[in-house]
Amino acid sequence: MTDAPHSSFRPSRRGLLLGLGATFALGRARVAFGQAPGDRRLVVIILRGALDGLYAVQPYGDPGAAELRGALMLPEPGQEGGVLDLGGRFGLHPGFANLHALYRGNEALVVHAVAGPYRSRSHFEAQDMLETGAGQRLTSGWLNRALQAVPEAGQARAGIAIGGGVPLLLRGPVPVGAYAPPGQERPSEDLMHRLAELQGADPRLAGPFAEGMRARGFAMQALGAPASDADRASFPALAAAAGRLLAESGGPRVAALEIGGWDTHIGQAGRIMGPLRALDAGIGQLKASLGDAWARTAVLVVTEFGRTARVNGNLGTDHGTGGVAFLLGGAVAGGRVVADWPGLAQGQLFENRDLQPTRDLRSIAKGLLRDHLRLPEAAVAQAFPDSRDAAPIAGLVRA
Repeated sequence: MTDAPHSSFRPSRRGLLLGLGATFALGRARVAFGQAPGDRRLVVIILRGALDGLYAVQPYGDPGAAELRGALMLPEPGQEGGVLDLGGRFGLHPGFANLHALYRGNEALVVHAVAGPYRSRSHFEAQDMLETGAGQRLTSGWLNRALQAVPEAGQARAGIAIGGGVPLLLRGPVPVGAYAPPGQERPSEDLMHRLAELQGADPRLAGPFAEGMRARGFAMQALGAPASDADRASFPALAAAAGRLLAESGGPRVAALEIGGWDTHIGQAGRIMGPLRALDAGIGQLKASLGDAWARTAVLVVTEFGRTARVNGNLGTDHGTGGVAFLLGGAVAGGRVVADWPGLAQGQLFENRDLQPTRDLRSIAKGLLRDHLRLPEAAVAQAFPDSRDAAPIAGLVRA
């Protein structure tokens, strides 16, 4: 299996894409590209901030869920505002309309009660280890190390870095480039409102800071309210760009995107709607932009850890352990929930607070590298060192 020559990759209106890959940055969302063998596409979407997997995919069939989740327990399928059914035990948040349509079309797979090999509730440590694929910090990402097995990758020209950087997931010996659309970098609504909250206790700073936010177009909405339309639009726009570039006959075959805003300690039901809708819209844009290439695409959606099973006093959730991952695409053997469900009853929670993880996130990624990109076992092992206990999951993609 070989790629089309790199010289044939000339995406329109993207004159700064060089060598093996490129990165786009817009607000709190980013996309980076790399080359892979054959005609299959792999996209990894990192949800920074820790998605509440029990809220995104509610285990309404578990008798312990209602007591633990309280105000965050959504109605069951068929009821007004209820979750979208995933086969009789789990329900998808109603904001995930595009994702649910993929599930019904057997193009989306839900893997529940998953976590990485770490047990850190620090965003920074957990994100690093999620991207390196190891139980310790490394200087290269698992996806970059996997691409070292591609002969064409070592012959690629050096990339270019302008503005936003390449995520750790794609850093390493294989060169990648970086590109940020000029004039479009903007702090996220979530970040700005966190800063406003910090300044609010000081009467000398609160007023000037609020005025500065208004002058720069940030609405002074209540903490926990959904993100603005502009903030929600950034990720779908990048997902659409990723799809167009991946659809090029001689273009990149691997992309990494990221979207923040999932750290929902306060007012989760409102705060989560901005990033949730943006992710769902981005999934729809990615599929539409890929066109026929969608049939040969797998999209892995992961977050650094889950959130606490119990709701806190601010109607939010805190840093947890077990969470959920999504696998989407025309190449995915979907229409299923894969879960070795640990239960939510007393005594079944991890450290009496979190969903107990029963699968390793690396097992999903290793299964995709082996069965979708069809990398040799040695390349998969190189991508995930010291992970013999995380065997690749079979049957994630269509034969």
